[in-house]
Amino acid sequence: MTKIDLITGILGSGKTTFIRRYARHLIDKGMRIAILENDFGAVNADMLMLQDLKCDNCQLAMITGGGDPDCHRRRFKTQLISLSMQGFDRVIVEPSGIFDMDEFFDTLHEPPIDSWFEVGCILTVADAETDDILTDQMEYFLGSEAACCGKLLLSKCREGDREVASERILAHINRALEFIRCDRRLSSKDVFSADWENMTDADYELLMNSGYRNSAYVKQFSFEDIHSEVHYFMNIRVPESEAEKMINGIMADERCGKIFRIKGSLPAENGEWLRINAMKENTVINRVREGQAVLIVIGDDIDRSAVDSHIVPLNTDSEYISI
Repeated sequence: MTKIDLITGILGSGKTTFIRRYARHLIDKGMRIAILENDFGAVNADMLMLQDLKCDNCQLAMITGGGDPDCHRRRFKTQLISLSMQGFDRVIVEPSGIFDMDEFFDTLHEPPIDSWFEVGCILTVADAETDDILTDQMEYFLGSEAACCGKLLLSKCREGDREVASERILAHINRALEFIRCDRRLSSKDVFSADWENMTDADYELLMNSGYRNSAYVKQFSFEDIHSEVHYFMNIRVPESEAEKMINGIMADERCGKIFRIKGSLPAENGEWLRINAMKENTVINRVREGQAVLIVIGDDIDRSAVDSHIVPLNTDSEYISI
């Protein structure tokens, strides 16, 4: 049976960054893998960020929900049926940062999926700099996505701060688990806090074989109740020298809402692209060969017109649209 690895984590936690490293390790070991981007959005910037992994041994696939969760679940199942026929050793699933864990388990337990796939591991990525106080909705997703993990992976942790950061995140996760009435509590043995840039074969083997836990909790929010939003700002062409300033201006402007993350890509010189990954602590911009002129803004109570006010004065593309 093909093993499925689910990589969870709330918005902006670092899931895609980890998947790049994890997938590269599996490819280098000669495995045939597929990466399934499982998102409710119409445009998937994370898919663009993984394009350079595509090769004979790595296929990228994407699901968009197109509306209601039931439609999204059906498309998830359809995509798995397609992948089952291609002889992959492992499938990596990256869901949205707002994800119903029941969808994953319910789909894998449905015939004929249950005769082709089994859970390999569930890994939850937690940002070491996560605010101690989140909205009730984000606390719910933080707890529910960690409840079943085999390992909790600490991201964005500075050298020398790992022990303190691990203790702080553990305390926060356990408060979130209590908030959702889950009996499980994580301990230090559940945390993987090693430097991602220096991971060994043994580290990867540990994660691959970490499994998952059957943990129950009380479902507190439906997707109709969620205040966290994803907005798309497309067909953007701004001077390359102004890109970072524009992104940072949006992140800092309280009129735009409480923004967790801005990701996407913008046209650069010589036919290249600027890959954008901005969070409150820093903005990372890399030059890449492929892209799509879109910025995806994730946060609570986003004011789209306020974000427009940062982009429109600089944008020279007449086809600009924000949704």
